[in-house]
Amino acid sequence: MSVPFPEPTVPLQSRADVFVGYLDYFRSRVIGKIEELPESALRQSRLPSGWTPVELLKHLTYVELRWLEWGFEGRPITDPWGDNCGDRWYVAEEETLDHLMAALRVQAERSRAVIEAHDLAEMGKPGPRWDGAAPATLERILFHLVQEYARHLGQLDIVVELANGQLGE
Repeated sequence: MSVPFPEPTVPLQSRADVFVGYLDYFRSRVIGKIEELPESALRQSRLPSGWTPVELLKHLTYVELRWLEWGFEGRPITDPWGDNCGDRWYVAEEETLDHLMAALRVQAERSRAVIEAHDLAEMGKPGPRWDGAAPATLERILFHLVQEYARHLGQLDIVVELANGQLGE
């Protein structure tokens, strides 16, 4: 199911709702774009950087986990870099598209719970995510997540266009 674009003219209750709306929209577009791809294109890279659509899907799930749960809330995470193998994104052969999409949807719910439980001005907990730097506020983290999704969705637009000719929205 596609989430409608969060039009700036539609009033919302809070700035947190703006962030949640954009994240929901970008997630739904990433899923929609990946669903448009033929099976043969899911684990094939069309770009010099070498990432595949399923690797991007897993990466975005881990991005949210790292920034909101491991970083902001300071929760211990067994493998916060589980989307990487060496210097690149990684998806094992046995990880299915259905599993990866379900993981993103579960992470979205956990992310929403974190956002709704905190004030945007609240600072993250000190911990290994920050690599010695001062933790960021929730608002700053959410702004980072929105730009991460927007950038990667644009890249995915190009991959889909190269794979099947489908343009933009």
